[in-house]
Parts: sequence; structure tokens; C-alpha cells
Amino acid sequence: MITNKLRGLFGVVLVLALGVFACETSDVDRIFEGPYFVRFTKDSLTYKESYSQPINIEVHNAGPQLDQAITINYTVGGTAREGKEYSFTSKKGTVTIPAKSSKANIVLKLINNANNILESSTVTFTITSVQPSSLQVGFGSGENVIGKQFTLIIQDDCLLGGSYAGSSKIGNQTYTNTASITSTDCKNYLLSNWNIGIPFLSFDAIKPTLTFIDNGDNSLTVPTQNNAELGSTDKIKGTGAWNPKNRVITLNLQFTIKLTTGKDTLLSYSQTYTPQ
Repeated sequence: MITNKLRGLFGVVLVLALGVFACETSDVDRIFEGPYFVRFTKDSLTYKESYSQPINIEVHNAGPQLDQAITINYTVGGTAREGKEYSFTSKKGTVTIPAKSSKANIVLKLINNANNILESSTVTFTITSVQPSSLQVGFGSGENVIGKQFTLIIQDDCLLGGSYAGSSKIGNQTYTNTASITSTDCKNYLLSNWNIGIPFLSFDAIKPTLTFIDNGDNSLTVPTQNNAELGSTDKIKGTGAWNPKNRVITLNLQFTIKLTTGKDTLLSYSQTYTPQ
């Protein structure tokens, strides 16, 4: 038989269980009602100083779109120097998310002052306030607010590093492409996608590479080298120059190519690379 004491204990347990179940159901059905906030979409981005396109730093409203514009105020800090390493192409200090929209961008452009010193600098953005006041800055509270700050990391590049538009003229035909030049020591460079209308060859989809050396006096050397896309006995070499005024690179290349006849053929022509 169940005693009165046991019945009472069972009743207490049942009430507690029902209470827990009721709370869990209520939590599941609960609808988030704020507070809503604005934040930087990302925490950081990294670009080489030779990057020439505008850089968009996005802020967004993490909540319903509003019928009014959202004004976000921010401060700028970091080790990079404005006017020397970067400049604003949007209004500095304030960015506005238009009415019935969720996003807006702070826009910067980098200034390429490459000097063969490979270091990094930063631009730090911190949201200080937002209007309307019904919104808050970032998610959370205290020192660990998420989305309140953003850091742009600017990596120094070598003098000849960056994105280039390549061109070459063979007979009456002009060939163009887009190439990139990179280096880890500012002396030995790698030219990616260097093929510009090489006669008898077609490997546009393969995008082969070429290496060259900066001699330190605006002259360049293309050391004798093979390329995986050419025959095993084919060789490439040449000379070149870098114009310090407009940063244009000219390569005078010689190709020793074995044709189907079994004879070596020497091809010589120039390629020009203009920084973008």
C-alpha cells in the first residue's frame, strides 16, 4: 500500500516535473524581441598594399529593416597612416544604412608606397554610437562585444609586386591578359599567367608562370628556365626593365622551342605589364 507520506512525495515530484515541462515549452515558443543591434559583418580583412580596387568594409543591421535610415558613428585608429597608406572614398567617421535596407559600406583605397620593406600596418574601426537609439552597438556587453570593432591589415608589398595588365604585339595582332607578380624577398619574382600570344602555343586555360630577378638598378633578368607546359627540351630566358615613373615592366623574351620537325626554333619578342 502507498502511505500518505509517499503520496505526498509523489505529488511534489509531479508538480515539479510539470513545472519544468511548462518552462521548456514556453522557452521553445518564445519569440525574440530584441534588443537589435548593428555590427561590422567581419572582424578583419587582409590586403597587400598593391591591391588597387576599392575595399568595402561592411556594417549591417542584425534585425528587421527599418523605415528610417540608420546612422552609425565610428572612430579610426591603428598603425597605418591616412594619406600615406590609405584614403577614404566614403565619408569618414559616419556610415548610413538607408531606410528599408540592412547593409552599408565604409570604402577605402590603399596607397601603394612599396619600398621593399615587408611589414604590416593596421587600420582599426570602432563603432561608438548608432541612431535610432532603439538599436545597440554590437552583440553582448562589457569588453567582449561582438561586431563593435573591425581591423584592416595592410601588408607591405615589393616594388614590383601587384596585379598587372599584360600586352604583346606579334605582327598585326595584339594580345592582352591579366597577370599577377609576387615575391617573398623582393628580388626573385614570380609572374603568374605570363603567356601572351606565344606563337604555336595555346595554353590560356593553364596559366603558366615565369620567374625573373630584379637586379636592383631597374634592370631585370629572366634566367634560363623550363616551363611544365612546354616540351622538356624547350628553354626560356631574357632580359627586362622596370620604369620607376609609371611602374611598367617590359620583358624581352627568347624561346627555344623544338617544333614537330625536330629542329629548335628561336622566338624573340617583348611583353609589357602595366600595374592596375
